[in-house]
Amino acid sequence: MCQKRGELWEDPDFPATQSSVFYHQKPPFQFVWKRPKEICNRPVFVSDSTSQFDISPGKMGDKWLVSCLGVLYLCKGLFYRVVPADQSLSSEKEYSGVFRFRLWWCGEWMEVLVDDRLPTVNNRLAFLQSTHTDQFWPGLLEKAYAKLHGSYEALKYGTLLDGLADLTGGITESINIRQDQTTCGRMIGKMLDMTSIVTCTVQPVSPQANKSVPEKLTNGIQIGINYRLCTVERLETYKNEPIQLFKLRQPGGTGSEYNGPWSRDSDDWDNVPHKEKERINAIHLMEGEFWMNYNEFVKTFTHVEMVHLDSDTSRDEPSLHHKRTWQMRLHQGTWQRGVTAGGCRNNPETFHINPQLHLILSEMEEVVISLNQHSIMEPKVIGFTSYSLPKACMDSTGKDFFKKNKSLVNSQYTNSRQVSHRCFLDQGGYLIIPTTFEPGQESGFTLRVYSSKPLKLKLLDTVPSLLKSAIMKAPVNLDGKTFVQYESVFLQLADEHRTVNAFELQELLDACLPNDYIKSCASMEVCRQVVITLDSSGSGRLKFNDFKDLMCSLKYWQTVFKNHSKDKTGILKAERLKDALLEVGFQVNTEVLSILILRYMRKDGTLRFGDFVSAILHLSIAFNLFESKDPLLNGNIKLNLAEWLKSAFVC
Repeated sequence: MCQKRGELWEDPDFPATQSSVFYHQKPPFQFVWKRPKEICNRPVFVSDSTSQFDISPGKMGDKWLVSCLGVLYLCKGLFYRVVPADQSLSSEKEYSGVFRFRLWWCGEWMEVLVDDRLPTVNNRLAFLQSTHTDQFWPGLLEKAYAKLHGSYEALKYGTLLDGLADLTGGITESINIRQDQTTCGRMIGKMLDMTSIVTCTVQPVSPQANKSVPEKLTNGIQIGINYRLCTVERLETYKNEPIQLFKLRQPGGTGSEYNGPWSRDSDDWDNVPHKEKERINAIHLMEGEFWMNYNEFVKTFTHVEMVHLDSDTSRDEPSLHHKRTWQMRLHQGTWQRGVTAGGCRNNPETFHINPQLHLILSEMEEVVISLNQHSIMEPKVIGFTSYSLPKACMDSTGKDFFKKNKSLVNSQYTNSRQVSHRCFLDQGGYLIIPTTFEPGQESGFTLRVYSSKPLKLKLLDTVPSLLKSAIMKAPVNLDGKTFVQYESVFLQLADEHRTVNAFELQELLDACLPNDYIKSCASMEVCRQVVITLDSSGSGRLKFNDFKDLMCSLKYWQTVFKNHSKDKTGILKAERLKDALLEVGFQVNTEVLSILILRYMRKDGTLRFGDFVSAILHLSIAFNLFESKDPLLNGNIKLNLAEWLKSAFVC
């Protein structure tokens, strides 16, 4: 459309205004939005030379994002998945001021469109930019990333692990080398055999965001830059001494080369036979590649940071084609207040309402479980807990299970976008409970489990069923004194057939019900529901026996309501509705509970007794309708449109 009109696109969803840059604080300098052709004579979208990674963070100082892009740039297959190559700044036929990128966002690959108006100061890009070339993919990719976050300023609060996940679609892990060098070394070897990108870095003691050029150690290794770990080799010197060497690669053009033991021109190589050097391809190194021995490696680097990729994503990266593929299972869900937002194990009354995922392993295996929250700007504190659970389990487990059983695996709880935990699990079934730390907090989430062996993951949920009738039948020998008083009021309001309609029922309940707590169910809406529920004739009127059944039912429902509202009389927390309905006789699944909560929960996250009664009546009508249409108990009914409309309005 832009090409036909001879126009350059302007993104209406991420306008070229100050608010797109700084949404919270006042901008420290004035920006001028310019397109690449207004900044330099021959702008290039991507230069394919390996030596052209020369990105500096600019005025925002987002070195973590520079390091993420460096890792991505070393994986050219993944790079072109994120930065599609069929885009250009030079061809007038193809250029219309719009560029697209693909990012992993909230559990799925998302295509993001941006226009190429970029913020500048003194005719230079204000943020990410190529230092020595006229490439503009860094600035445009940063803009797409900022668009997802809502502003450039929001990127200040990002982290490298989150960035790596967003750019690769994988799950990330960070391991402190200094804490356990032996375990770390063993894990590195295993991960290099898998479809994982293994990097190592020297994390600064205190981040120095104002410095655009990273500091470096005396051996030339730069602080805050992620080096890709390519392979681990053992070789023998002339003296038959075994040496373990790590082959690493830094993003091209970072301006510093490793100069320690076993570096490119080190004398250490003089002690190695030529055949050994040829075997590990130590002579012909690619640009940015170098070798380092184990002792120097653990002395230099502080952390190993890994990205594990599933089979679909790793297919795009040629350097991973010969690796063992991770088996991955994914579940996307939500924490909804009153439905599935039960909080962590510190909340024993509501912990069981959290989503329950059943993991089944075919054999003993080390797995990586990763929980990613979809709350970007206001992240919640999240984590997960795991329990042993038989393979045959089909329904979700109740409150008692968690009171009687100890947890097997507990992740840390943090407000990071992603929480990952590695653990060994025996063959069998496991229950994984992803939670927010506090109950009642809402967000979407993605939970993924990675294993090198086959696995299954499914959501456990309750099958809706009617365990017993919620409507109590008044006993024959009911205390007559109270009901004599009720009957006299009933007959005063009744017609000549001794029946009342919904309007008369409301007056009756107002007169008969003892206090405000009970009178909350005397609304016109509830009275209409009572008539629909108890009237079997279709006349819209109730007899005195129906009224007695109602009063007995209300007394029982009040007892149940009080049992589950111990904190404050007259108020039921939404998180306890499911258990209260179960005691009345209704077993409901998450989808049904979600609708009930949306319909009845008040602003403070609670229900009053009238809300509870209304929910019971709705469910009673719905179950009765279904059973009347399903006499053979097949679990399926057939309705024409007229019947469906009638059922929908009655419920």
